[in-house]
Amino acid sequence: MTPPSNRLLELTNVGKHFGGVTALADVSLHIHRGDIYGLIGPNGAGKTTLFNVVTGLYQLDSGGFQFAGQSYTRCKPHLLAQAGIARTFQNIRLFANMSALENIMVGRHLRTRTGIWGALTRNAAARAEERATVQRARELLDYVGISAAHQTLAKHLSYGEQRRLEIARALATEPKLLALDEPAAGMNATETVALKALLQKIRASGITILLIEHDVKLIMGLCDRVAVLDYGKKIAEGAPEEVRRDPAVIAAYLGGETTEAPDGTTSHSTKPASGQVAGYRPQAGEGLG
Repeated sequence: MTPPSNRLLELTNVGKHFGGVTALADVSLHIHRGDIYGLIGPNGAGKTTLFNVVTGLYQLDSGGFQFAGQSYTRCKPHLLAQAGIARTFQNIRLFANMSALENIMVGRHLRTRTGIWGALTRNAAARAEERATVQRARELLDYVGISAAHQTLAKHLSYGEQRRLEIARALATEPKLLALDEPAAGMNATETVALKALLQKIRASGITILLIEHDVKLIMGLCDRVAVLDYGKKIAEGAPEEVRRDPAVIAAYLGGETTEAPDGTTSHSTKPASGQVAGYRPQAGEGLG
């Protein structure tokens, strides 16, 4: 069993409501340092709501939230970013009319020390810090594989390059936890393979990754542990092979009930689904994959 001291993020009985709608209900999970942790579930299951709680865009209504041993039950996004949580969004949010280099520099300024006086006077310390910021931005462009586009406006980059740029900007904040909301959405097969290699490289550098993704094949081939949400509740958690064969998970994706006979075979009854993974329709009894 992994000791609690190795837990980077821990959510305990987290609840979030919007009027009479329960978006999250008693969700508990923990992410170990250095892991790639996947979060999946049908559309509307509460995945992005959980992301927004973890990154401070939403304040939880109940439960507890600890990161790196500190409680952040109610905290603003910029404070969580300073603590070491960076994220990307399902819909790309870049500064369209700024260059790739400038976009990363914006993220890097979270870790700079120059104040208003230094910025106004452009003293030696401020100039040195700006040079270091530019250098780090160039390194990150190279790290994600788009160094040739450093002067290109973000809006003129290809879709896959924009995704990589958004990841580079998040990395510029020096995160302990990188939270990625559907980074493979809209990518072709070649881009997805390249993304997988990039995420493995990021994890190898010591950064923990929390990943929402509708590409179940990517999740199952990349993550150390996976949690599944449905209607705001966690219905399964564990190693990918365990989760993909969990009857509750199969039922959630197929929209019915899966039962197991004494001989180990499974059967499935269908009902209207709560949501579907885009482009994915597993056959009854085969699990996810």
